[in-house]
Amino acid sequence: MERRDFVKQIGALGVAAALPTPALAKPYDPAAKFDLKVSEMPYRRNAAGRQLYARIYQPAVSPTSAGPFPLVLDLHGGAWTRKDRSAEEPIDRAIASSGVVVAAIDMTLSGEAPYPANIQDANYAIRWLKSKTREWNADGSSVGIYGSSTGGHIAILLAMRPKDARYNAIPLDGPANVDAAVAYVASRSPITDPYTRFQQAEKMKRENLIKASKAYFHPWESIHEANPQQILERKEPVALRPLLIMQGDLDDNVLPAVQQKFADTYRAAGGDCRYELFQKSEHEWTGKPGPQTNRAYEMVRSFIARNVSS
Repeated sequence: MERRDFVKQIGALGVAAALPTPALAKPYDPAAKFDLKVSEMPYRRNAAGRQLYARIYQPAVSPTSAGPFPLVLDLHGGAWTRKDRSAEEPIDRAIASSGVVVAAIDMTLSGEAPYPANIQDANYAIRWLKSKTREWNADGSSVGIYGSSTGGHIAILLAMRPKDARYNAIPLDGPANVDAAVAYVASRSPITDPYTRFQQAEKMKRENLIKASKAYFHPWESIHEANPQQILERKEPVALRPLLIMQGDLDDNVLPAVQQKFADTYRAAGGDCRYELFQKSEHEWTGKPGPQTNRAYEMVRSFIARNVSS
């Protein structure tokens, strides 16, 4: 069996396992409009003793749709050192209000524990979400991830390595057959090559990003082990789920050329990667209202529609 076929096969096996709810009762319409119920709940306490919370955005049942709704996990950025579940609230609302259950989570910060602690949080969260689908009127058969910046780094690693024993280290108090496989990843400015991003931070003399990388990748060699670009270059057997990369052309934190290289490498490995460049946009452009932010919202919703069950 060729590697490309092997990669697709293990990816399909991962997503096919453990479907807690039926597929969508009717196709997801990215142009739909729903009122939202927003709630918060604890999902786990990390090793540092901090209670981690999830913020759940639930579409209200309407005369035209009673669900179940698609389910998306939101992973925030912040250079692995800061931010929380509230970081991407505007896009979380924009996605959820089209008829998607969005769960934004806190994760362990590098000051509490280095890699792979936050990957373990997010891996656990995927399984936890799948165990909660009936409670939230969500479809567990095609769970996706939206990740921003370092959240995109985490999302891509999770999608590539759904069965990694290190990432699955936190047991779930729930159904034993629920796995951490996802159907797709949408991302904004993901850190697809953390070592190259570190070198860029050194070139730009950005001490905060230099320190952030050194704090997170400890021991330092893990910056290569947990590097999506290098994982593909090493030809590791991974699951390649459909991937959306949205990138600002003015981003001098993660350079567009780095993202283009990753997209090309992903496709060459057999994956489906949509790479979109946003004009006159920097690293965190979606945090500000405007045409390019609206375009990003629409693009993520359309990408979800293409990848969910119907």
